[in-house]
Amino acid sequence: MALMRPRSLNPTKMLGRIFVYGCLVVLAALFLAPLASMVMTSLKSMDEIRSGTLLSVPQAPTIEAWASVWSSACISIACGGLKGYFGNSFLIAVPATLISVGLGALNGYVFSTRRFQGDNILFGLILFGCFIPFQIVLIPMAGLLGMLGLAGTIPGLVLVHVVYGVCFTTMFFRNYFVTVPAEIFKAARVDGAGFWAIFFRILLPISWPIVMVSIIWQFTGVWNDFLFGVSFAAGSNQPVTVAVNNLVNTSTGTKAYNEDMAAAMIAALPTIVIYVAAGRYFLRGLMAGAVKG
Repeated sequence: MALMRPRSLNPTKMLGRIFVYGCLVVLAALFLAPLASMVMTSLKSMDEIRSGTLLSVPQAPTIEAWASVWSSACISIACGGLKGYFGNSFLIAVPATLISVGLGALNGYVFSTRRFQGDNILFGLILFGCFIPFQIVLIPMAGLLGMLGLAGTIPGLVLVHVVYGVCFTTMFFRNYFVTVPAEIFKAARVDGAGFWAIFFRILLPISWPIVMVSIIWQFTGVWNDFLFGVSFAAGSNQPVTVAVNNLVNTSTGTKAYNEDMAAAMIAALPTIVIYVAAGRYFLRGLMAGAVKG
């Protein structure tokens, strides 16, 4: 059998491919340069920071800045590090994410399978809630938390994020559920499945892409939030983003840039891990709900 000769790549296509990949490499380098600078600065001593440049590689890498920021750095008047505030962010982000995703899934199921008077108007109002700026709800939300006795507490901040996030999760799930063939629901009803059986046994098992989208969206939004955290939490109940801001603005003599960068990296680690581990599900889920509805 004669060996097939490999086809030579068209010079024009080769140049085009080189250009595209070259642009991607340059853009990736520009995008990652601040992150690389933060990591390298956090691993330097202050003497090395003063004698070097932002993008210079640490000559004597050390994690002293990370250890100090985690357990002993001064944040406002308390010198206990970020560890307590880091835990607060988890206590806020995890319940807020689970509750808003659960309510959004249920709302999306109702809006995609049930028809009732004013359903389109109600869904439109929920969509409108996605575009309300944070600043507009600060005063009424503060009054509501005061009436409920939740002002300055972690449960109060969870409630704020659930209220604001359920609009987005409802939209995600509704747009995904309308792509499910109606015949599936009809067959389930013929077999005797009711409202909750269809939701838990049929819809949720085939909805993991949009579930991941909603979890990633809501968790990162809650974790990275600063405005609600600084407005509705107080003292030791504040999230890590507020603590990082207070740490950076705390003046104790010499400005410790390595500690500031280490604090920023610690605050960003959970969201970085989530996007690296589940980023492909995020894109897949968004595309799955982009065809119909």
